[in-house]
Amino acid sequence: MYQNFYGFTEMPFNITPDPKFLYLSPTHQEALQHLKFGVEQRKGFIVVVGEVGCGKTTLCRRFLNELDTERFDTALIVNPRVNENQMLRAILQELGEAEMGDDPHSLVLQMQRLLLERIEKGRDIVLIVDEAQNLSFEVLEQIRLLSNLETDKQKLLQIVLMGQPELKDLLSREELRQLRQRILVHCEITPLSRKELSHYIQHRLTRAGGNGRPHFTPWALWMIHRYTHGIPRIVNNLCDKSLLSAYIRDSDVVTFKDVRRAIRDLKTLIN
Repeated sequence: MYQNFYGFTEMPFNITPDPKFLYLSPTHQEALQHLKFGVEQRKGFIVVVGEVGCGKTTLCRRFLNELDTERFDTALIVNPRVNENQMLRAILQELGEAEMGDDPHSLVLQMQRLLLERIEKGRDIVLIVDEAQNLSFEVLEQIRLLSNLETDKQKLLQIVLMGQPELKDLLSREELRQLRQRILVHCEITPLSRKELSHYIQHRLTRAGGNGRPHFTPWALWMIHRYTHGIPRIVNNLCDKSLLSAYIRDSDVVTFKDVRRAIRDLKTLIN
């Protein structure tokens, strides 16, 4: 309802992972640069960790959009609750394979053959597993074995694991020490600081076509950070309801009271 009132071309606080709206806080910027560096330099294993709602998926979409399609082929796995065979088949499908074997041995041979063919054509292959904290030990071990595939000069597969903080606990297990030793690039996305949150909100308003309306008061911003702890997904939900509250008042100013009212609404939905 407030989109036309404030002159937005689209809703500024949708929670879909649209790379257009990605705000690069210092830790987001660092993670993006680590991803690019790790893949460009063929570092093998890359791990990106961040709290729920911190923007890992949006960052992943941005990273994929910026990869050179003339050089890189990518396989994105967004549902990692699979067994070893299902993971191998999912990767092959993402890489365009239509016909696949049934047993692990034939699937691995097919994977190796496919990767060698792509490498010979000057392609690099990147596997990205989102929500990697949900991977079983068996599937992680299968992924580690895939990282063994190599020529005399390079690895055949670059692997990016993106997940919640539980991923760090998973990788610290003694039985995964071989995989852990292969992780050469590791970075962590942290929640937004109070100053970053203000920039984040303004960034999204501008990206949505805003022309200076509406304005969040300092107390409104303080309350938003206090409630959300700087988690972008929660910030989006709260800002959306705060804007609706200001719109109902026919106001260009989002106040502390608007945010407080929005918090009550969110708590009602949760309860």
